[in-house]
Amino acid sequence: MKRNSDIEMAPGETPAPATLIDIVFPGDTNHHGTLFGGAGLAFMDRIAFIVATRHGRVPFVTASCDRVDFRAPARIGQIVSFTGRPIKVGRRSVAVEVDMIAEDLIEGTSDLCSRGQFTMVAMPEGKHAGWSLPPLDSTTIEPADDAVRMVDIVFPDQANSFGAMFGGDALAQMTKAAFVAATRASRKNTVLASCQRIDFRHRITVGSIIELVARIVKTGRSSTTVEVELWSEDLLGAERTLTARGVFVMVAVDRDNRPVPAFAA
Repeated sequence: MKRNSDIEMAPGETPAPATLIDIVFPGDTNHHGTLFGGAGLAFMDRIAFIVATRHGRVPFVTASCDRVDFRAPARIGQIVSFTGRPIKVGRRSVAVEVDMIAEDLIEGTSDLCSRGQFTMVAMPEGKHAGWSLPPLDSTTIEPADDAVRMVDIVFPDQANSFGAMFGGDALAQMTKAAFVAATRASRKNTVLASCQRIDFRHRITVGSIIELVARIVKTGRSSTTVEVELWSEDLLGAERTLTARGVFVMVAVDRDNRPVPAFAA
């Protein structure tokens, strides 16, 4: 039986909202130690592009964004989630609502930092003059479990000379997904202890959408074992391919980097 993450989506079908997740590092912040507003806007625009492209399966460009007010900051060490959902579709445009949420992984608290609406316009190369985008489908494909799901796009600076994503960049994305899943579950600082063999079954080309799906499969005294799947899909096609799967062991640590119990007895 196929999991929901195996489902191929045709143009016009409405998947669950897509989420891009990142971690705020010092290089992403201003002198106040909070995420640059421009970096946040760039991520919001990126997820709007992914959502629109998944709906129409044609090239899109950003036409406009409504006023975006930053209500709360995202600080160093927090994760930021950018969740987008299509809310209106015209003949050649898609309006995408995007939420930016900062989450303190240890405390388990989250704040809505910003919300904006982005209008994405289709550039349907080779389509006939009367072509239009499919309408929104009232049926939404919901995930079957509570796995961490995070999407992104592969850019040229992540690729080798053959136009395929570097294995190291793919591993970094998979490790980030494992970190988020393990830390959300334990609410402790976690570090990577080991990863099992990972086979890359298919190349991921520049411009592909990637989705990481991380599920906790085992917990120990101080460790959390996370299985991570890396899926890829052509930007303009509905077919999804399982590109890699790996198992990551994350260990809860204190400020001195010593193992501590991950879960209450």
